[in-house]
Amino acid sequence: MKKLAVLLPLGVIGVFIAVEAWSVATGRGHWLVSGGLATTAAKQSVAEPRQTQATQPRPEETRPARAKPASEPRPGGQEEPIAAEALRAAETDPNIVAVISCYTITKDQLEKELLMKLQPYEYDVLADKKKPPDANAVLMKMLAEKAMIVELRKEGLLEKDEIVRNAAKKYRDRKLVELLVQKQLEDKLTATEAEIQARMKANAKLDRARAEQMVKKTKASALMDEYYSKLYKKANVRKVRANFIKAVQVYRRLLFHPKEERNVYFVRYSQIRNETTQEEKDLVLAVFKGGKVTLYDWLMTLNDIVPPRRPKNLSTTEGVDQLLDRALRIPILVAEAVSLGLAKDPELQKQVRDYEDRILLGRARQAKWQEVAEPNDEQIKAYFEAHKEQFIKDRNLRVDLIWCEDLATARQARAELDAGEDFNSVKHEYSLVRESRPYTTYARDEGYFWPDLWKGEPNQVVGPVKGIYRGQCKWRLVKILAKNPGTIPEFSKQLADRVKYIIRSRRRVELMNRYHRELLRKYRYKIYPERLKDISPLDIP
Repeated sequence: MKKLAVLLPLGVIGVFIAVEAWSVATGRGHWLVSGGLATTAAKQSVAEPRQTQATQPRPEETRPARAKPASEPRPGGQEEPIAAEALRAAETDPNIVAVISCYTITKDQLEKELLMKLQPYEYDVLADKKKPPDANAVLMKMLAEKAMIVELRKEGLLEKDEIVRNAAKKYRDRKLVELLVQKQLEDKLTATEAEIQARMKANAKLDRARAEQMVKKTKASALMDEYYSKLYKKANVRKVRANFIKAVQVYRRLLFHPKEERNVYFVRYSQIRNETTQEEKDLVLAVFKGGKVTLYDWLMTLNDIVPPRRPKNLSTTEGVDQLLDRALRIPILVAEAVSLGLAKDPELQKQVRDYEDRILLGRARQAKWQEVAEPNDEQIKAYFEAHKEQFIKDRNLRVDLIWCEDLATARQARAELDAGEDFNSVKHEYSLVRESRPYTTYARDEGYFWPDLWKGEPNQVVGPVKGIYRGQCKWRLVKILAKNPGTIPEFSKQLADRVKYIIRSRRRVELMNRYHRELLRKYRYKIYPERLKDISPLDIP
């Protein structure tokens, strides 16, 4: 995970402080999430199928809003009410387009989701999509996903599931450390003109802004070292050395005598989770004002270190002690943040809850997907025979583009092309990317926009038509240079694997659609149709 992507809310100065703070606190400069849950939750979305009679929501679910007030029960199903606080927020905030349980969905969130669904991606199982996503259908899916999250929160998965609990705690701790060092150290982080000039003199390739950043980054590390040293003394740390031998024994058992055979020579997270008793996990290695560090915390600190860089002396009490120093850093910083009341910061609480929701949604999807039956060889072959065009190999277009700022610009550029102006000259005058070169594009690259381009013939200019430019819908003129219809490949083992993936993915989508409909019969929700007017993914700026 990139540092800057996580730290942007802190501002430029806060970035340097927080990066160095986390490096000092963890002994590394990387943001890690145990088990990769954040990435999984973010990426495990499957494209929606084209609406068919079998997959369309029921009439009551496709209506933008119900005529009855949200407080009135609907016929059928057990009702889960909308939280009064969510309803009050919706009444005063015109940006809120729907509410369910304690959640609100804003127009901004809906538009972001619509734009994401427009983005083509290589492994899209529905590369033959012909229409852009419908705002109302996407909103219904978002409502159902909120209901999925509520279900797991009610079941207490955040507390019951060790993987989820650990990932959520690690994220909260990280955000608390960021907030702490931002508030405590940001004002102290300065760069004098002399320091900047000295850095530029030492490296002639640096401009002033980069030199200033490097000076501050160096100072941030020193400031954080000093700050942590003071906190460590203040925390009155007491190491329980009598338990170090037990820590060595547990570590050696996990390393040399795993319960399950493995093909790596290091302790894995699954072992920490499954091959240690609760008594062992709770073994206290250190106590300090405001908290403690257990053997579980010690092992999780080890888990955060890339195996080649893990200490080699952990079979000794000295090694346990050294890693314990590292394991103490985050808890001590977090305890200080909590003592200063930073855990009550509303923005931090929102960030933590949003992160928990992403984890829970990913877990809910995984659990439901386990119910999907794997297709057999006969079904795989039958699907291929019925959908051969979906597997055409090397169907592509060679194109050159003129990306335009708006429709008016695109029309002006088109008019000049129609008047006989050279394509490259018009590109140089109007395009957002004037030095672009021709390239080859495929259906998987264009998604919903592919049919418009495929209608074009060589030496023809298509457009103005829309496409995705840097995450936004923009107008473009597309010159077709070559058109390759491709060929239908022979059925093979490799192709069978691809067909299997597509069938499984489609089944997952169908299963989730059914589950969504069930949830929306259980949970009350309210949609504000007047706030949804004229929302189109193709018109979102």
